[in-house]
Amino acid sequence: MSDSSTSLSVLSSLCALFVVSRLWNARIEMTRLDAIPTIGSNGFWSSLWAGVYYIKHAREVMQEGYDKYYGRAFKVRLPDRWTIAATGPTMINDIKKAPDDVLSFDEAANESLQIDYTIGKAHRMHLYHVNVVRNNLTRDIATRFSDIRDEILTSFAEQIPVTEDWASMPALNTIMNIVCRISNRLFVGLPLCREPDWIDLNIQFTIKVFASAPIINLFPSVLKPIVGHLLNPRARATRRARRHIGHVIQQRMDQEDQYGKDWADKPNDLISWLLDENPGGEYRTVDDLLMRLLNINMAAVHTTSMCFSQVLYWLAVQPDHIIKELREEIESVTEEHGWNKISMGYLRKVDSFIKEVTRYTGIGEVSSERKVLKDFTFTDGTCVPAGSIITIPAFAMHHDERHYEDPDQFKPFRFSEMRDSEGGSIKLQTRITFSLGLDDMLGANDFLFLFLFESPGRFFAVNELKTLVAHTLLTYDVKLEGDSKVIPDPVLFVNAVLPNRKAKVMFRKRRV
Repeated sequence: MSDSSTSLSVLSSLCALFVVSRLWNARIEMTRLDAIPTIGSNGFWSSLWAGVYYIKHAREVMQEGYDKYYGRAFKVRLPDRWTIAATGPTMINDIKKAPDDVLSFDEAANESLQIDYTIGKAHRMHLYHVNVVRNNLTRDIATRFSDIRDEILTSFAEQIPVTEDWASMPALNTIMNIVCRISNRLFVGLPLCREPDWIDLNIQFTIKVFASAPIINLFPSVLKPIVGHLLNPRARATRRARRHIGHVIQQRMDQEDQYGKDWADKPNDLISWLLDENPGGEYRTVDDLLMRLLNINMAAVHTTSMCFSQVLYWLAVQPDHIIKELREEIESVTEEHGWNKISMGYLRKVDSFIKEVTRYTGIGEVSSERKVLKDFTFTDGTCVPAGSIITIPAFAMHHDERHYEDPDQFKPFRFSEMRDSEGGSIKLQTRITFSLGLDDMLGANDFLFLFLFESPGRFFAVNELKTLVAHTLLTYDVKLEGDSKVIPDPVLFVNAVLPNRKAKVMFRKRRV
């Protein structure tokens, strides 16, 4: 038999194995979840088609389930698996109270992003970089705020020059470059944070991870190592990153070996923080630290860029009086308190605007995914077997009149008015309590975190967002290209809600 015939035979066998494995796993999963009501087709073959349908119609499917089974759980078929959607305060509180060894956010993220293949098994086995983000990054926002502010001024001036006439910019691409620079000013400092190839590396790595993971997820476990190896973006990204900063990491490790952790003139940046937390052994290598830099960048750049793009689209269509109120608040706060972390906390209208954009538009159909590590039973008796994924239909929840007055209207100051209201109606107070109760599930102090940031770096992200919005409003007038007053349609793909990549925003020097 020729080599080509042998290769064809092997490929055919793998394809056959893939199909049989998928069908067998689908049959087993359906049986285990039979007691939970289904939205969409429940038959064996028809449910596979329902998974394909979900790719472009997730919002409709989740809304149907939310309306039909509010206060209960229901299941929907995704392209690669079933997922259990939990609705109502009682079920959400059940999820909140469940320990991590029963319902795991980390394991859900690992499965969704196929961490073993896209980023590396070490990032699943030892999450020491998460403690770095949760502790060092959050703690140093205040001390490094001047650097963040300086990079915002510099990056905007270069990417979006202040001009008297209107200039059109591709919104998302421009914003991703700016956000990447700002984040890396804190992570790796000057001059690398402004190096075009370093910025491009981090943006492209993020895109490739999010593109590769869904494909790998389609394959059964026995084939994932093969597919993961073929699609793995890690090796090339590591080689590219090593050229930029590998020697710096090696020098830092050498300094630490010679002088200990507290040596003179030690930089206060992400590399130092990672080394301080590093457990040593197999994790104390240049490549491991490089990949953790890229991993943290991925989280920092992706969500902030997505959110700020949507916020920018909404700012571009606001009437003059809304922009005036936002500017007056920013000017009043910064004149009294300066540009720092504390002053960002006083920007209640800016904060409300960002929250309302994320509530109304969303960056995901669902949130708070958890993987069930041990059989889990909700208060109402619904039993979810280990291995399942539980989620919350976030978009449907945030457009529910039981929780928001006029939920299908965009009200820029909805949350600041709720916050400032004293002695409000019981209905209003219930809405506030419900929102805060959901937020507490994630251990945060701000409602926005429920919908937008479930990561340890959420405090950095929110402060960065507010500063970006404040700088934009005080520096520019903005509008959509062609004077359009219609928000560019987001791209809906499975559970993701992505900003329109083709939309352009026009900028000019602020005149009022």
